[in-house]
Amino acid sequence: MKIKNSLKLSVLFLCLVGMQTSFAQQKKWSLRECVEYAIENNITVQQFELDLETAELDKSDAIGNFIPSFNANTNVGFSRGLTIDPISNTTVSENIVTMSGGLTSQLLIFDGLRNFKQLNRAKLSALSARYRLEGMKDDIRLSVANAYLNVLANRETLNTFRAQYRATEQDLKRTEELVANGVLPEGDLLEIQSTAATQEQQIINAENNVYIARINLAQLLQITDYENFDVLDEGYMIPQSDILDYSAKDIFTKSLDVINNIKASELNVELAQKDLEIAKGARYPTLGASMNYNTRYSSIDYVRDETGRPVIPLSTIPFVDQLWLNDGITYGIGLNIPILNGFTVKNNIKRRRIALERQRLQFENDKLDLEANVNQAYADVNGAFKSYEAATKTVEARRLAYQYAKERYDVGLMNSFDFSQAQARLDNAEAELIRSKYNYIFNLKVLEFYFGVPLDEL
Repeated sequence: MKIKNSLKLSVLFLCLVGMQTSFAQQKKWSLRECVEYAIENNITVQQFELDLETAELDKSDAIGNFIPSFNANTNVGFSRGLTIDPISNTTVSENIVTMSGGLTSQLLIFDGLRNFKQLNRAKLSALSARYRLEGMKDDIRLSVANAYLNVLANRETLNTFRAQYRATEQDLKRTEELVANGVLPEGDLLEIQSTAATQEQQIINAENNVYIARINLAQLLQITDYENFDVLDEGYMIPQSDILDYSAKDIFTKSLDVINNIKASELNVELAQKDLEIAKGARYPTLGASMNYNTRYSSIDYVRDETGRPVIPLSTIPFVDQLWLNDGITYGIGLNIPILNGFTVKNNIKRRRIALERQRLQFENDKLDLEANVNQAYADVNGAFKSYEAATKTVEARRLAYQYAKERYDVGLMNSFDFSQAQARLDNAEAELIRSKYNYIFNLKVLEFYFGVPLDEL
């Protein structure tokens, strides 16, 4: 009975595993899921997240510079034979145990305001790290969106070729009947068969393109199960957008406020400015305060006379009482004035000025690159839209021409070669329409990205 129950449980377990495996294989990914998964699992993003954590720790260190330090210390010693008693500072020839301990606190009062500037720099550095992280995520969103649309474009092309092949199969059957009845010459049948073979080759190539596009997208997501990875058959239509109501200059102006890489580049200039201010702070004196509490214990103690000199050894004073009797407190204020340090401070200031100027030039160069990218994206959208409109008109014209050719072919007024040419022109026009459609969608999303529209919303 137990064996039968065990077998039933095993079978049930295997069924559940099979159902889960089947469900996993049937899962199809949306664009949003692809983007989120890619960002979550991308190694470079994880490295940038570690950089952000490090920047946050640097900010915590900078805050800690305003807090006084507080440390404790202790030391225990064992002496045998002739030695100096640390409490009486006299030479004794005995076995003694000594202990000393203390508490120390230090506070930086003034260092040329470098601690304030280091804190501001740490805050800017953490913000810059966050912008770099978000900029990396934006790059991933662009790459994933492009790869995702490429899968859809190739799949739609494949579906078009399959539909065309089904129509050709019907023409092929009709032509076989007409040739068998002696209405059409055998050459017409061969021409239709050639067209069908060409379309079969197109289907094979399109299936291969879909598979490659799926692999490219899976690799971006770092998914290795290529066979079971697939995306939703969403078949995007041309989205409604008012982005072209703005000029390229308007979009560029807006992009300066929304593109994370530009904001990080701008912050790098501020960071370089803070580095220069910190370097200049080294020219000023530093002022600090300290406090020390210490006490001692010795296994040899003394009864002292009125002058404080030890006169009678006495080792019966308790440990705690000795700590209270032998304690002391010291206070101090220290001032350090820089006078000559081998031109270190002076040269460091010059280096920081050079670094600041370099960051300013880099920021200007980044803005020029962004403006060029925006203008290129703006031109690409306009060109892609015109190409899409032209492809739409071409398909409409080719479809009418094909219908006219089919009608003539069916009644024997057109030979099979001319009919195949009309069909081939329609096939090419429909494939070009699909390509131009998805090319326009992607270029439109890129331009909207520069305007601050999320990339994972199509």
